Amino acid sequence: MNTQIVVFVVALMMHCISAVEFTFDLADNAEDCFYEEIKKNSSAYFEFQVSAGGQLDVDVTLKDPQGKVIYKLEKATFDSHQFIAESTGVYTACFGNQFSAFSHKIVYVDFQVGDEPALPGVDEHATVLTQMETSSQAIHKGLNDILDAQTHHRLREAQGRKRAEDLNQRVMVWSSLETAAVILIGLVQIMVLRNFFTDRKPSQTHYGRL
Repeated sequence: MNTQIVVFVVALMMHCISAVEFTFDLADNAEDCFYEEIKKNSSAYFEFQVSAGGQLDVDVTLKDPQGKVIYKLEKATFDSHQFIAESTGVYTACFGNQFSAFSHKIVYVDFQVGDEPALPGVDEHATVLTQMETSSQAIHKGLNDILDAQTHHRLREAQGRKRAEDLNQRVMVWSSLETAAVILIGLVQIMVLRNFFTDRKPSQTHYGRL
C-alpha cells in the first residue's frame, strides 16, 4: 500500500515540472524560432538533437530579451546548454537551415525552466526525512532519469531507422537500375546474335539481271 502511495505522489509531481519538450520539422532554406518567458535568476536547461534530414546539422542561436546572443552553434547535430537568466523576459531559440536548399530536418527540443519542485511535504519537515520520504525522492529521481534515457533512446532509434530507410531506398534504386541495365544488355545481345545467324535470301531482282 505504501509503495502505491509513493508511486502516485511521484507520478503527480512529474506532471508539475515546468518544461517544454517537442519535435518539429524544419523546412529547407528556412529558420524557425521558439519563445520562452523566464524570470530573472531562474535556471534554464536547453537541449536539442537533429534526428533526421541531410547531414543531421542545423544552426542554433539562443538570445536573451535584449537580443543578446548567449549561445550559438553552426551546423551542429546535438548539444545542451544550461544558464541562469540575467533578466526577466522572453528568451528566443532559433534553428536555421538556410544552408540546405533541398533537405528538411527533424529536430528534437527540450527546454526546462526553473528548479524542479520538491515532493509534497518534504520542505515542511524540520527534522530528518523518514525512510519513506527518502525512498520517494530516490524513486522520483530514478523515474526522471529513466524518462530522459527513454527519450534519448527513442531519438537514437528514430535516427537509426531513418538512416536505414534512406539506405534501403538507395539500394532499391541502384538495384532497379542494375536490373534494367542487365535486361537491356540481354535484349541487345539477342538482337545482335539473331542478325548473325539469320540467312538472308538473295533478291529476285538480282537473279533476273544475271
